[in-house]
Amino acid sequence: MWILLGVIAIVATFINLYMYKAGKDYKLAMAMGLSFTALTLCAEYSLVSMWVEVEDWAALMDVVPGMERALWFLTIVSILLNIAPILLELKVRNKRNRS
Repeated sequence: MWILLGVIAIVATFINLYMYKAGKDYKLAMAMGLSFTALTLCAEYSLVSMWVEVEDWAALMDVVPGMERALWFLTIVSILLNIAPILLELKVRNKRNRS
């Protein structure tokens, strides 16, 4: 499940960036990208919780250390990519105000 949610988050993020580049309203796509990122994290946490319940320590020791780093990295990238259009708009607006 977390893979599907992660793929949807990536697609929504690219739609967000495309819509900004095309000059269209991107805010819904941005919200979807961030929301699916959060849902991906929740799904991954549920998977880890299930492994704890069934005491699958081998799976936990094998997967969790690498997934922790990957989830941190991918979440930070998702946040930065999804808010990039807002930051770019602010930069353009500040340049216009200075002129």
